[in-house]
Amino acid sequence: MLATQAAFAQAAGAAAGKTVDYTARAGDTLYDVADRYMQGSGDWAILARINGVPAPRHLQPGTVLKLPVVRLRRERQSARVIAVQGPAERASGGAYVPLVLDTTLTEGDHLRTGANGFATLELADGTHMSLPPDSRLELTTLRRTVLTGTLDRVFDLRGGSVDSEVTHLKKQDDRFQIRSPSVVAGVRGTHFRVDYDAAASAVTRVEVLDGTVGVAGGRPKADTGATLVHANFGSVATADGKVGAPVALLPAPTLDKPGRVQDEPDVSFDLAPVPNAHGYRVELAHDAALLDPFSEMRTTAPHVVFRNVPNGMHFVRIAAIDENGLEGQPRTYTFERRQMGIDASATPGAEGYVFRWSPNGAGASARYRFVLSASKDLSAPIVDQVGLTTRQVSVAHLPPGDYYWAVTIEEFEGGRFYEKTSPVSAFTLSR
Repeated sequence: MLATQAAFAQAAGAAAGKTVDYTARAGDTLYDVADRYMQGSGDWAILARINGVPAPRHLQPGTVLKLPVVRLRRERQSARVIAVQGPAERASGGAYVPLVLDTTLTEGDHLRTGANGFATLELADGTHMSLPPDSRLELTTLRRTVLTGTLDRVFDLRGGSVDSEVTHLKKQDDRFQIRSPSVVAGVRGTHFRVDYDAAASAVTRVEVLDGTVGVAGGRPKADTGATLVHANFGSVATADGKVGAPVALLPAPTLDKPGRVQDEPDVSFDLAPVPNAHGYRVELAHDAALLDPFSEMRTTAPHVVFRNVPNGMHFVRIAAIDENGLEGQPRTYTFERRQMGIDASATPGAEGYVFRWSPNGAGASARYRFVLSASKDLSAPIVDQVGLTTRQVSVAHLPPGDYYWAVTIEEFEGGRFYEKTSPVSAFTLSR
């Protein structure tokens, strides 16, 4: 199911004469009903005229009153910040201030994220909205009609992107819209993204991952006919509000060696190239739903490197980008970040050579394997000691020649075995 700009305009016109029924309870008066459900107790006169009730007296229980929809009281709703990373700010009628976790946002608030900044909102019905870096969003309307429970949520995207996973709307007149200067995207329950390129071409891209989205031109003079965009399709609207025909999204890429432990100083991913892809988007998050992202990168090559990723279990979501700039279907993997390394040195001792090493990222239960060989590939080792708990080995009576050595960290933790070998070091023992 969907909702478009034209449909909402038509509904707004029809609502002018629309009414809803209210069944009076014991003790009700027109004053009470107007005070609870209308825009003020003074609306009792409107109810009296519409329903032919001569005075605001006590109503007979079971009496059915007709209440005009346009005068129903709407209470403000709120959104809660459930995740925030990096530079993210809010403004509530004044200057921007840093956005913090668990902040309550209301109608009229403005949000913006900076470079490598992220923010995720949760609405009262469980709907989630995530802003990636360099995005700007206004919470234009957040209302609930008191009597009917009808929800009305409208958001204006001023730049960047917003990823929305909307809980299915239950009532006929419920509304959820994402607007940009060129389009309106309306839904009743789906997972979709809207991207507005404010800085360059001013185009708006809509990508649908689940359900159906109605996309209509957002400018007054633009064609307001709706374009239906179904799951796994996207659409591009130009700056003048012309909505392009839906195109199939690129399939999700696959990750090369997804199970490997990320133990190098930098975290890197290799993607299997997707035919017709012009780029890739790679996102890192603390959770599988990507509600708490902490880093992302776009690249034209199927290889990406992230720096300063903390140790722990994380999630990576990858997607290909087509020639229209539409982001394709995503795929999410879990990965383990466990940086391990060894700083090693060899120095002459009193009776030979002393080999020392200092591990990075290893726990107290780590064991070490020391290998010394006359071959670069460490074959036919002269010394091969396993299960070491100390961090040095002394070797005496070495004849002159070229030697190569390395140390391997071995650790068993949490039901998994971890292993990391240092680079092969070399030295020459002169005659």
